[in-house]
Amino acid sequence: MNARCADPTLLIIFGGTGDLSRRKLLPALGRLAAAGLMHGNSQVLALGRSDDHDDTSFRALTAEALAAAKLAEDALDPNALHYQATGSPADFAAVRARIERIEKEAGLAQSRVFYLALPPQAFAPTITGLGEAGLNRSEGNTRLVVEKPFGRDFASAHALNQVVHRWFDESQIYRIDHYLGKDPVQNLLVLRLANAFIESLWNRNHVEAVQITAAESLGVGTRAGYYDHAGALRDMVQNHLTQLMTLVAMEPPTSLSAEAIRREKIKVLEAVEPLSAKDIVRGRYTAGSIDGKALPAYVDSEGVAAGSTTETFVALRLGISNWRWQGVPFYLRTGKALARRLTEIAIRFRGAPVHLFESLGVSDTADVLRIRLQPDEGFSLHIDVKIPGTPFRLQRIPLSFSYDDRFDHMPEAYTTLLHDVLCGDQTLFVHADEVESSWRAYAPLLDATDTPFDYAPGSWGPCEAECFEIPDKELWRDS
Repeated sequence: MNARCADPTLLIIFGGTGDLSRRKLLPALGRLAAAGLMHGNSQVLALGRSDDHDDTSFRALTAEALAAAKLAEDALDPNALHYQATGSPADFAAVRARIERIEKEAGLAQSRVFYLALPPQAFAPTITGLGEAGLNRSEGNTRLVVEKPFGRDFASAHALNQVVHRWFDESQIYRIDHYLGKDPVQNLLVLRLANAFIESLWNRNHVEAVQITAAESLGVGTRAGYYDHAGALRDMVQNHLTQLMTLVAMEPPTSLSAEAIRREKIKVLEAVEPLSAKDIVRGRYTAGSIDGKALPAYVDSEGVAAGSTTETFVALRLGISNWRWQGVPFYLRTGKALARRLTEIAIRFRGAPVHLFESLGVSDTADVLRIRLQPDEGFSLHIDVKIPGTPFRLQRIPLSFSYDDRFDHMPEAYTTLLHDVLCGDQTLFVHADEVESSWRAYAPLLDATDTPFDYAPGSWGPCEAECFEIPDKELWRDS
Protein backbone atom coordinates (compact mmCIF):
# COMPACT_ATOMS: atom_id res chain seq x y z
CA MET A 1 0.00 0.00 0.00
CA ASN A 2 2.53 2.54 -1.17
CA ALA A 3 0.92 4.42 -4.04
CA ARG A 4 -2.17 6.48 -4.61
CA CYS A 5 -4.73 4.95 -6.96
CA ALA A 6 -4.85 7.05 -10.10
CA ASP A 7 -8.58 7.22 -10.76
CA PRO A 8 -11.18 9.12 -8.74
CA THR A 9 -13.84 6.61 -7.73
CA LEU A 10 -17.43 6.61 -6.51
CA LEU A 11 -17.78 4.18 -3.58
CA ILE A 12 -21.41 3.12 -3.11
CA ILE A 13 -21.98 1.48 0.29
CA PHE A 14 -25.16 -0.54 0.77
CA GLY A 15 -25.76 -0.34 4.52
CA GLY A 16 -23.76 2.86 4.53
CA THR A 17 -25.03 4.06 7.92
CA GLY A 18 -24.73 0.67 9.62
CA ASP A 19 -22.30 -0.66 12.19
CA LEU A 20 -19.66 -1.96 9.76
CA SER A 21 -19.63 1.31 7.87
CA ARG A 22 -19.28 3.40 11.03
CA ARG A 23 -16.64 1.24 12.73
CA LYS A 24 -14.53 0.11 9.79
CA LEU A 25 -15.29 1.49 6.33
CA LEU A 26 -15.58 5.23 6.95
CA PRO A 27 -12.49 5.32 9.22
CA ALA A 28 -10.56 3.27 6.63
CA LEU A 29 -11.47 5.76 3.92
CA GLY A 30 -10.48 8.59 6.25
CA ARG A 31 -7.05 7.04 6.79
CA LEU A 32 -6.55 6.60 3.05
CA ALA A 33 -7.54 10.20 2.38
CA ALA A 34 -5.30 11.53 5.17
CA ALA A 35 -2.35 9.53 3.81
CA GLY A 36 -2.91 10.73 0.25
CA LEU A 37 -3.67 7.19 -0.90
CA MET A 38 -7.12 7.98 -2.29
CA HIS A 39 -7.81 10.42 -5.10
CA GLY A 40 -9.01 13.73 -3.72
CA ASN A 41 -12.02 13.78 -6.05
CA SER A 42 -13.35 10.38 -4.97
CA GLN A 43 -16.93 10.37 -3.68
CA VAL A 44 -18.91 8.23 -1.20
CA LEU A 45 -22.62 7.43 -1.57
CA ALA A 46 -24.21 5.73 1.44
CA LEU A 47 -27.38 3.79 0.71
CA GLY A 48 -29.90 2.86 3.39
CA ARG A 49 -33.58 2.09 3.82
CA SER A 50 -34.23 4.91 6.27
CA ASP A 51 -35.69 8.26 5.21
CA ASP A 52 -34.38 9.70 8.48
CA HIS A 53 -30.98 10.40 6.90
CA ASP A 54 -29.94 12.86 4.21
CA ASP A 55 -26.63 14.25 2.98
CA THR A 56 -26.31 16.52 6.02
CA SER A 57 -26.96 13.84 8.64
CA PHE A 58 -24.68 11.36 6.86
CA ARG A 59 -21.88 13.93 6.91
CA ALA A 60 -22.42 14.38 10.66
CA LEU A 61 -22.44 10.60 11.15
CA THR A 62 -19.19 10.33 9.20
CA ALA A 63 -17.54 13.06 11.28
CA GLU A 64 -18.50 11.15 14.44
CA ALA A 65 -17.12 7.89 13.03
CA LEU A 66 -13.84 9.57 12.09
CA ALA A 67 -13.51 11.23 15.49
CA ALA A 68 -14.17 7.90 17.24
CA ALA A 69 -11.28 6.45 15.22
CA LYS A 70 -9.05 9.34 16.35
CA LEU A 71 -9.04 10.94 12.91
CA ALA A 72 -9.78 14.52 11.94
CA GLU A 73 -13.52 14.99 11.47
CA ASP A 74 -12.86 16.45 8.01
CA ALA A 75 -10.43 13.71 6.92
CA LEU A 76 -13.09 12.95 4.31
CA ASP A 77 -14.29 16.01 2.41
CA PRO A 78 -17.88 16.58 3.59
CA ASN A 79 -18.84 17.72 0.10
CA ALA A 80 -17.85 14.27 -1.22
CA LEU A 81 -20.29 12.48 1.12
CA HIS A 82 -23.82 11.68 -0.06
CA TYR A 83 -26.83 9.71 1.16
CA GLN A 84 -29.70 8.08 -0.70
CA ALA A 85 -32.67 6.25 0.81
CA THR A 86 -33.25 3.14 -1.29
CA GLY A 87 -36.71 2.18 -0.10
CA SER A 88 -37.81 -1.38 0.59
CA PRO A 89 -37.65 -3.11 -1.80
CA ALA A 90 -34.78 -1.04 -3.12
CA ASP A 91 -35.49 1.28 -6.04
CA PHE A 92 -32.42 0.62 -8.18
CA ALA A 93 -33.55 3.02 -10.89
CA ALA A 94 -33.39 5.84 -8.33
CA VAL A 95 -29.99 4.59 -7.15
CA ARG A 96 -28.68 4.63 -10.72
CA ALA A 97 -30.01 8.16 -11.27
CA ARG A 98 -28.28 9.40 -8.11
CA ILE A 99 -25.01 7.72 -9.09
CA GLU A 100 -25.05 9.32 -12.52
CA ARG A 101 -25.85 12.73 -11.03
CA ILE A 102 -22.95 12.54 -8.56
CA GLU A 103 -20.58 11.42 -11.33
CA LYS A 104 -21.68 14.26 -13.59
CA GLU A 105 -21.31 16.90 -10.88
CA ALA A 106 -17.90 15.56 -9.75
CA GLY A 107 -16.59 14.83 -13.25
CA LEU A 108 -16.06 11.12 -12.56
CA ALA A 109 -15.46 8.60 -15.35
CA GLN A 110 -17.73 5.77 -14.09
CA SER A 111 -15.14 4.19 -11.82
CA ARG A 112 -17.49 2.53 -9.31
CA VAL A 113 -17.21 0.29 -6.26
CA PHE A 114 -20.36 -1.31 -4.85
CA TYR A 115 -19.79 -2.44 -1.26
CA LEU A 116 -22.37 -4.81 0.25
CA ALA A 117 -22.18 -4.05 3.99
CA LEU A 118 -25.42 -5.97 4.39
CA PRO A 119 -26.82 -9.07 6.10
CA PRO A 120 -26.01 -12.16 4.01
CA GLN A 121 -29.65 -12.77 3.07
CA ALA A 122 -29.60 -9.44 1.22
CA PHE A 123 -26.59 -10.30 -1.00
CA ALA A 124 -28.41 -12.13 -3.81
CA PRO A 125 -31.35 -9.70 -4.24
CA THR A 126 -29.01 -6.70 -4.13
CA ILE A 127 -26.68 -8.19 -6.74
CA THR A 128 -29.67 -9.06 -8.93
CA GLY A 129 -31.04 -5.54 -8.53
CA LEU A 130 -27.72 -4.04 -9.60
CA GLY A 131 -27.63 -6.28 -12.65
CA GLU A 132 -31.20 -5.60 -13.71
CA ALA A 133 -30.58 -1.86 -13.39
CA GLY A 134 -27.51 -2.14 -15.64
CA LEU A 135 -25.19 -1.13 -12.81
CA ASN A 136 -23.03 -4.24 -13.19
CA ARG A 137 -21.27 -2.67 -16.17
CA SER A 138 -20.03 0.81 -16.95
CA GLU A 139 -17.78 2.62 -19.38
CA GLY A 140 -15.19 2.72 -16.61
CA ASN A 141 -14.34 0.11 -13.97
CA THR A 142 -17.08 -1.46 -11.85
CA ARG A 143 -16.21 -3.59 -8.81
CA LEU A 144 -18.35 -5.48 -6.30
CA VAL A 145 -17.24 -6.07 -2.69
CA VAL A 146 -19.02 -8.80 -0.71
CA GLU A 147 -18.59 -9.29 3.03
CA LYS A 148 -18.52 -12.65 4.78
CA PRO A 149 -20.26 -14.99 5.34
CA PHE A 150 -20.37 -16.09 1.71
CA GLY A 151 -22.90 -18.89 2.08
CA ARG A 152 -23.35 -21.25 5.02
CA ASP A 153 -22.48 -24.48 3.17
CA PHE A 154 -21.38 -25.61 -0.28
CA ALA A 155 -24.86 -25.49 -1.81
CA SER A 156 -25.65 -21.94 -0.66
CA ALA A 157 -22.17 -20.65 -1.58
CA HIS A 158 -22.46 -22.22 -5.03
CA ALA A 159 -25.93 -20.72 -5.52
CA LEU A 160 -24.67 -17.27 -4.49
CA ASN A 161 -21.72 -17.58 -6.85
CA GLN A 162 -24.16 -18.38 -9.65
CA VAL A 163 -26.08 -15.18 -8.91
CA VAL A 164 -22.84 -13.20 -8.81
CA HIS A 165 -21.55 -14.67 -12.08
CA ARG A 166 -24.83 -14.07 -13.86
CA TRP A 167 -24.20 -10.35 -13.59
CA PHE A 168 -20.50 -9.83 -12.82
CA ASP A 169 -17.23 -11.31 -14.04
CA GLU A 170 -14.96 -12.91 -11.42
CA SER A 171 -12.42 -10.17 -12.22
CA GLN A 172 -14.89 -7.65 -10.74
CA ILE A 173 -15.50 -9.50 -7.46
CA TYR A 174 -13.79 -8.80 -4.12
CA ARG A 175 -14.88 -11.27 -1.43
CA ILE A 176 -13.71 -9.93 1.92
CA ASP A 177 -11.83 -11.94 4.51
CA HIS A 178 -10.43 -9.24 6.77
CA TYR A 179 -7.71 -11.55 8.12
CA LEU A 180 -6.03 -11.29 4.72
CA GLY A 181 -5.73 -7.54 5.20
CA LYS A 182 -3.54 -7.91 8.30
CA ASP A 183 0.13 -7.17 7.63
CA PRO A 184 1.45 -10.14 9.66
CA VAL A 185 -0.74 -12.43 7.52
CA GLN A 186 0.65 -10.92 4.33
CA ASN A 187 4.12 -11.44 5.79
CA LEU A 188 3.61 -15.22 5.86
CA LEU A 189 4.66 -15.63 2.24
CA VAL A 190 7.55 -13.20 2.69
CA LEU A 191 8.81 -15.10 5.73
CA ARG A 192 8.59 -18.38 3.85
CA LEU A 193 9.73 -17.46 0.37
CA ALA A 194 12.16 -14.55 0.84
CA ASN A 195 14.22 -16.52 3.36
CA ALA A 196 15.61 -19.60 1.64
CA PHE A 197 16.64 -21.43 4.81
CA ILE A 198 13.04 -21.38 6.07
CA GLU A 199 11.52 -22.62 2.82
CA SER A 200 14.03 -25.47 2.71
CA LEU A 201 12.60 -26.72 6.03
CA TRP A 202 8.94 -26.10 5.12
CA ASN A 203 7.87 -29.66 4.33
CA ARG A 204 6.98 -33.06 5.78
CA ASN A 205 10.63 -34.04 6.19
CA HIS A 206 11.24 -31.32 8.78
CA VAL A 207 7.80 -30.23 10.09
CA GLU A 208 6.11 -32.46 12.64
CA ALA A 209 2.85 -30.52 13.04
CA VAL A 210 1.20 -27.16 12.37
CA GLN A 211 -1.13 -25.51 14.88
CA ILE A 212 -3.32 -22.50 14.07
CA THR A 213 -5.19 -20.83 16.94
CA ALA A 214 -7.65 -17.93 16.89
CA ALA A 215 -8.82 -17.43 20.48
CA GLU A 216 -11.15 -14.72 21.76
CA SER A 217 -11.48 -13.80 25.41
CA LEU A 218 -15.03 -12.41 25.13
CA GLY A 219 -18.33 -14.24 24.82
CA VAL A 220 -20.78 -13.83 21.96
CA GLY A 221 -22.19 -10.62 23.45
CA THR A 222 -24.93 -9.02 21.37
CA ARG A 223 -24.20 -11.29 18.39
CA ALA A 224 -25.85 -14.35 19.95
CA GLY A 225 -28.77 -14.31 17.51
CA TYR A 226 -26.47 -14.38 14.49
CA TYR A 227 -23.95 -16.68 16.12
CA ASP A 228 -26.53 -19.33 16.96
CA HIS A 229 -27.15 -19.81 13.23
CA ALA A 230 -23.42 -20.00 12.48
CA GLY A 231 -21.24 -21.38 15.25
CA ALA A 232 -17.46 -21.39 15.47
CA LEU A 233 -16.95 -23.72 12.51
CA ARG A 234 -18.84 -21.50 10.07
CA ASP A 235 -17.91 -18.18 11.69
CA MET A 236 -14.14 -18.70 11.99
CA VAL A 237 -12.79 -22.01 10.70
CA GLN A 238 -14.23 -22.18 7.18
CA ASN A 239 -12.90 -18.72 6.33
CA HIS A 240 -10.26 -17.13 8.57
CA LEU A 241 -8.40 -20.19 9.84
CA THR A 242 -8.64 -21.93 6.49
CA GLN A 243 -7.13 -18.93 4.72
CA LEU A 244 -4.23 -18.98 7.18
CA MET A 245 -3.79 -22.69 6.55
CA THR A 246 -3.62 -22.22 2.78
CA LEU A 247 -0.95 -19.53 3.13
CA VAL A 248 1.11 -21.84 5.33
CA ALA A 249 0.66 -24.88 3.09
CA MET A 250 0.60 -23.52 -0.48
CA GLU A 251 3.36 -24.08 -2.99
CA PRO A 252 5.44 -21.07 -4.11
CA PRO A 253 3.43 -19.22 -6.77
CA THR A 254 4.87 -18.53 -10.20
CA SER A 255 4.46 -14.80 -9.51
CA LEU A 256 2.91 -12.45 -6.97
CA SER A 257 -0.16 -11.90 -9.13
CA ALA A 258 -3.58 -12.50 -7.61
CA GLU A 259 -4.23 -15.29 -10.10
CA ALA A 260 -1.00 -17.15 -9.30
CA ILE A 261 -1.42 -16.95 -5.52
CA ARG A 262 -5.08 -17.93 -5.57
CA ARG A 263 -4.34 -20.88 -7.85
CA GLU A 264 -1.92 -22.35 -5.30
CA LYS A 265 -4.33 -21.78 -2.42
CA ILE A 266 -7.08 -23.63 -4.28
CA LYS A 267 -4.73 -26.60 -4.81
CA VAL A 268 -4.28 -26.86 -1.03
CA LEU A 269 -8.03 -26.88 -0.42
CA GLU A 270 -8.54 -29.55 -3.05
CA ALA A 271 -5.90 -31.71 -1.32
CA VAL A 272 -7.54 -31.64 2.14
CA GLU A 273 -8.18 -35.23 3.22
CA PRO A 274 -11.81 -36.23 3.89
CA LEU A 275 -12.95 -35.17 7.35
CA SER A 276 -15.20 -37.06 9.76
CA ALA A 277 -16.57 -36.73 13.29
CA LYS A 278 -13.38 -38.19 14.79
CA ASP A 279 -11.44 -35.18 13.50
CA ILE A 280 -13.33 -32.51 15.45
CA VAL A 281 -14.09 -31.54 19.05
CA ARG A 282 -16.90 -29.05 19.60
CA GLY A 283 -17.43 -27.13 22.83
CA ARG A 284 -19.47 -24.31 24.32
CA TYR A 285 -18.83 -22.19 27.36
CA THR A 286 -20.76 -22.48 30.60
CA ALA A 287 -21.58 -19.71 33.07
CA GLY A 288 -18.60 -18.09 34.73
CA SER A 289 -16.64 -14.87 34.64
CA ILE A 290 -14.13 -13.08 32.43
CA ASP A 291 -11.83 -10.50 34.05
CA GLY A 292 -14.08 -10.46 37.10
CA LYS A 293 -17.27 -9.83 35.10
CA ALA A 294 -20.06 -12.39 35.18
CA LEU A 295 -20.70 -14.18 31.89
CA PRO A 296 -23.89 -16.18 31.36
CA ALA A 297 -23.66 -19.61 29.80
CA TYR A 298 -23.88 -19.50 26.02
CA VAL A 299 -27.21 -21.36 26.08
CA ASP A 300 -28.65 -18.65 28.38
CA SER A 301 -27.60 -15.75 26.13
CA GLU A 302 -30.40 -13.66 24.64
CA GLY A 303 -31.08 -14.81 21.08
CA VAL A 304 -29.93 -18.42 21.54
CA ALA A 305 -32.65 -20.91 20.64
CA ALA A 306 -33.90 -23.41 23.19
CA GLY A 307 -32.16 -26.74 22.72
CA SER A 308 -29.37 -25.14 20.66
CA THR A 309 -26.40 -27.38 19.85
CA THR A 310 -24.33 -24.55 18.37
CA GLU A 311 -20.65 -24.66 19.33
CA THR A 312 -18.57 -21.72 20.59
CA PHE A 313 -15.33 -23.72 20.37
CA VAL A 314 -13.84 -25.96 17.70
CA ALA A 315 -10.63 -27.95 17.63
CA LEU A 316 -10.00 -30.07 14.58
CA ARG A 317 -7.29 -32.05 12.89
CA LEU A 318 -6.89 -32.28 9.15
CA GLY A 319 -4.37 -33.61 6.68
CA ILE A 320 -3.22 -32.38 3.28
CA SER A 321 -2.60 -35.14 0.79
CA ASN A 322 0.20 -33.81 -1.38
CA TRP A 323 3.94 -34.24 -1.81
CA ARG A 324 4.90 -31.49 0.63
CA TRP A 325 2.55 -32.19 3.55
CA GLN A 326 1.55 -35.86 3.45
CA GLY A 327 1.42 -37.18 7.02
CA VAL A 328 1.77 -33.77 8.74
CA PRO A 329 -1.24 -32.99 10.95
CA PHE A 330 -2.71 -29.48 10.83
CA TYR A 331 -4.53 -28.55 14.05
CA LEU A 332 -7.04 -25.69 13.92
CA ARG A 333 -8.57 -24.22 17.07
CA THR A 334 -10.88 -21.30 17.76
CA GLY A 335 -13.30 -20.30 20.48
CA LYS A 336 -15.12 -17.66 22.47
CA ALA A 337 -14.56 -16.88 26.18
CA LEU A 338 -11.11 -18.46 26.19
CA ALA A 339 -8.14 -17.62 28.42
CA ARG A 340 -7.08 -14.66 26.31
CA ARG A 341 -7.18 -13.09 22.88
CA LEU A 342 -4.59 -14.78 20.69
CA THR A 343 -4.15 -15.53 17.00
CA GLU A 344 -1.04 -17.55 16.30
CA ILE A 345 0.49 -20.09 13.94
CA ALA A 346 2.92 -22.56 15.52
CA ILE A 347 5.18 -24.63 13.26
CA ARG A 348 6.63 -27.54 15.21
CA PHE A 349 9.80 -28.87 13.59
CA ARG A 350 10.95 -32.43 14.05
CA GLY A 351 13.45 -33.03 16.83
CA ALA A 352 17.00 -34.26 16.44
CA PRO A 353 17.23 -37.96 15.52
CA VAL A 354 19.44 -38.68 18.55
CA HIS A 355 18.66 -37.05 21.92
CA LEU A 356 22.19 -36.31 23.10
CA PHE A 357 20.95 -34.13 25.95
CA GLU A 358 18.30 -36.48 27.33
CA SER A 359 20.48 -37.20 30.37
CA LEU A 360 20.20 -33.49 31.25
CA GLY A 361 16.43 -33.76 31.53
CA VAL A 362 15.76 -32.50 28.01
CA SER A 363 13.36 -34.98 26.43
CA ASP A 364 12.00 -32.78 23.64
CA THR A 365 14.41 -30.86 21.43
CA ALA A 366 11.92 -29.93 18.71
CA ASP A 367 12.17 -26.27 17.70
CA VAL A 368 8.99 -24.23 17.30
CA LEU A 369 8.42 -21.22 15.05
CA ARG A 370 5.59 -19.16 16.48
CA ILE A 371 4.04 -16.53 14.23
CA ARG A 372 1.93 -14.15 16.31
CA LEU A 373 -0.81 -12.39 14.32
CA GLN A 374 -2.47 -10.63 17.26
CA PRO A 375 -1.78 -9.16 19.75
CA ASP A 376 1.96 -8.33 19.96
CA GLU A 377 2.44 -9.09 16.29
CA GLY A 378 5.72 -10.74 15.35
CA PHE A 379 7.36 -14.13 15.37
CA SER A 380 9.83 -16.13 17.41
CA LEU A 381 11.88 -19.27 16.91
CA HIS A 382 12.18 -21.21 20.16
CA ILE A 383 15.48 -23.07 20.46
CA ASP A 384 17.63 -24.63 23.20
CA VAL A 385 20.87 -22.99 24.41
CA LYS A 386 23.38 -23.76 27.15
CA ILE A 387 23.06 -21.75 30.33
CA PRO A 388 26.48 -20.20 31.10
CA GLY A 389 28.51 -21.83 33.87
CA THR A 390 28.27 -25.19 35.53
CA PRO A 391 26.62 -27.61 35.80
CA PHE A 392 25.84 -28.19 32.13
CA ARG A 393 22.21 -27.14 31.70
CA LEU A 394 19.96 -26.12 28.79
CA GLN A 395 17.29 -23.47 28.53
CA ARG A 396 14.71 -22.84 25.81
CA ILE A 397 14.81 -19.24 24.54
CA PRO A 398 13.05 -17.32 21.76
CA LEU A 399 14.81 -15.60 18.87
CA SER A 400 12.21 -12.90 18.43
CA PHE A 401 10.98 -10.19 16.09
CA SER A 402 8.32 -7.68 17.13
CA TYR A 403 6.52 -5.33 14.75
CA ASP A 404 6.09 -2.78 17.54
CA ASP A 405 9.82 -2.72 18.24
CA ARG A 406 10.80 -2.35 14.59
CA PHE A 407 8.05 -0.31 12.91
CA ASP A 408 6.11 2.77 13.93
CA HIS A 409 2.83 1.96 12.22
CA MET A 410 0.69 -1.05 11.30
CA PRO A 411 -2.18 -0.37 8.86
CA GLU A 412 -5.64 -1.47 9.93
CA ALA A 413 -6.89 -4.41 7.83
CA TYR A 414 -9.84 -2.62 6.23
CA THR A 415 -7.61 0.29 5.25
CA THR A 416 -5.38 -2.09 3.30
CA LEU A 417 -8.31 -3.95 1.75
CA LEU A 418 -10.19 -0.84 0.64
CA HIS A 419 -7.03 0.57 -0.88
CA ASP A 420 -6.58 -2.63 -2.88
CA VAL A 421 -10.20 -2.51 -4.05
CA LEU A 422 -9.73 1.06 -5.26
CA CYS A 423 -6.54 0.02 -7.05
CA GLY A 424 -8.09 -3.11 -8.57
CA ASP A 425 -5.77 -5.60 -6.82
CA GLN A 426 -7.55 -8.90 -5.98
CA THR A 427 -4.60 -10.62 -4.28
CA LEU A 428 -6.01 -10.30 -0.74
CA PHE A 429 -9.52 -11.38 -1.71
CA VAL A 430 -11.11 -14.79 -1.99
CA HIS A 431 -11.83 -16.45 -5.35
CA ALA A 432 -15.12 -18.27 -6.00
CA ASP A 433 -13.31 -21.60 -6.22
CA GLU A 434 -11.65 -21.02 -2.83
CA VAL A 435 -15.01 -20.42 -1.19
CA GLU A 436 -16.61 -23.51 -2.68
CA SER A 437 -13.61 -25.77 -2.08
CA SER A 438 -13.49 -24.70 1.56
CA TRP A 439 -17.19 -25.36 2.16
CA ARG A 440 -16.87 -28.71 0.39
CA ALA A 441 -13.97 -29.75 2.65
CA TYR A 442 -15.93 -29.06 5.85
CA ALA A 443 -19.28 -30.42 4.62
CA PRO A 444 -19.13 -33.63 6.73
CA LEU A 445 -18.78 -31.56 9.92
CA LEU A 446 -21.33 -28.78 9.40
CA ASP A 447 -24.60 -30.33 10.52
CA ALA A 448 -23.60 -32.02 13.76
CA THR A 449 -26.46 -32.33 16.24
CA ASP A 450 -24.58 -33.77 19.20
CA THR A 451 -24.31 -31.60 22.31
CA PRO A 452 -20.94 -29.79 22.48
CA PHE A 453 -18.63 -30.45 25.42
CA ASP A 454 -18.75 -27.86 28.22
CA TYR A 455 -15.82 -25.63 29.12
CA ALA A 456 -15.35 -22.89 31.68
CA PRO A 457 -14.90 -19.27 30.58
CA GLY A 458 -11.26 -18.27 30.89
CA SER A 459 -10.01 -21.77 30.08
CA TRP A 460 -8.56 -23.06 26.80
CA GLY A 461 -11.67 -25.04 25.92
CA PRO A 462 -12.91 -28.51 26.81
CA CYS A 463 -10.35 -31.04 27.96
CA GLU A 464 -11.56 -33.34 25.16
CA ALA A 465 -9.60 -31.12 22.74
CA GLU A 466 -6.47 -32.90 23.96
CA CYS A 467 -7.62 -36.08 22.20
CA PHE A 468 -5.50 -35.14 19.19
CA GLU A 469 -2.29 -35.06 21.21
CA ILE A 470 0.87 -36.29 19.51
CA PRO A 471 2.30 -39.09 21.67
CA ASP A 472 4.65 -37.68 24.34
CA LYS A 473 4.36 -34.17 22.88
CA GLU A 474 2.63 -30.98 23.97
CA LEU A 475 -0.06 -30.23 21.40
CA TRP A 476 -1.63 -26.83 22.02
CA ARG A 477 0.73 -23.92 22.63
CA ASP A 478 -1.08 -21.48 24.89
CA SER A 479 1.54 -18.90 25.90
